[in-house]
Amino acid sequence: MTDLLYSETEDDLRAAVRSLLTDRADAQTLLGLIEGGSPYVPGLWKSLAGEIGAAGLLVPEKLGGQGASHREAAVVLEELGRAVTPAPYLTSAVVATETLLALDIEEGPVAELLGDLAAGRTVAVLALPLPTGPAGPAPTARTVAGVADAVLADVFLVLRADGLRAVPAAEATVEPQTPLDLTRPLAKVTTAETAGTLLAGADAARAAIERGLLAGAGLLASEQLGLAAWCLEETVRHTRERHQFNRPVGSFQALKHRMAQLWLEIVNARAAARAAADALATGSPDAPLTVAVAQAYCSKVAVHAAEECVQLHGGIGMTWEHPAHLALKRAKADQIALGSAGHHQDAIAALAGLPAPA
Repeated sequence: MTDLLYSETEDDLRAAVRSLLTDRADAQTLLGLIEGGSPYVPGLWKSLAGEIGAAGLLVPEKLGGQGASHREAAVVLEELGRAVTPAPYLTSAVVATETLLALDIEEGPVAELLGDLAAGRTVAVLALPLPTGPAGPAPTARTVAGVADAVLADVFLVLRADGLRAVPAAEATVEPQTPLDLTRPLAKVTTAETAGTLLAGADAARAAIERGLLAGAGLLASEQLGLAAWCLEETVRHTRERHQFNRPVGSFQALKHRMAQLWLEIVNARAAARAAADALATGSPDAPLTVAVAQAYCSKVAVHAAEECVQLHGGIGMTWEHPAHLALKRAKADQIALGSAGHHQDAIAALAGLPAPA
């Protein structure tokens, strides 16, 4: 049977990441940075990627990585989701890295780029719109809008008619866009048709991108899990401390029921997210189905948890100073990232042989 429990190594990794984020990327720091125009905490990516080694978890040791698995990467994303941390982990250390790992890594450019990614020296971003999900259409246009973390990218992985190209950021035009989620900036990226280095032919490129998007969607469920768990914990803490009629508001039966229901949803979301991470880690043939189930479920749970967090905090939950709005905006943006719930439900129907009624 699949073991969905966290290992000692995963718990140690969680503790290290949470300590870093608590010290360097607390909510008030993020709010101040967002007001200043950029949500990224200076030096945070270097510490997370290089010093902790989180960026190289999926990269084999022979290429300079940690040789770990998607289970460990999922733990990192849980913590990043809890803190709603602006960092290119999902886009670079998961999606771009998995895309490159699907190519012929014996060749120089791919192996060299993976080594740089694992060490945290380089940030690579797949130049596709954030809502692009597994088995979705991948555009080959010169200009692509809605590319997440593009402003931090050193290299863009660009799909062209002749295959996958690695284009240095200096050879691309990046135009920032206004996103709903201010902690995950989007941009429009324009590259020349033959810019950069060709890494793979057309067929290999599409297969690699499919693998990258599948891993991204599966591990995004862990980010959504972490976000939902924080929302519930913060709500429970607030309702214990907030008093009305000389009683904690959390003692009122109606609120107890709402939080209990949310707890049940998060328990289920944890099982779904862990199953997806384990399926990716073991190369299970059921990984596409397990990932689709996790995304279809966890995206809704994250939004519900964030909505309850805002509502049960009352007036303070509606203010800029409280981080609940950051969680809600991230949850809503994640709901369509790497495939909407409807996209994944259609995938479940197709994979399980349950076509929709004509």
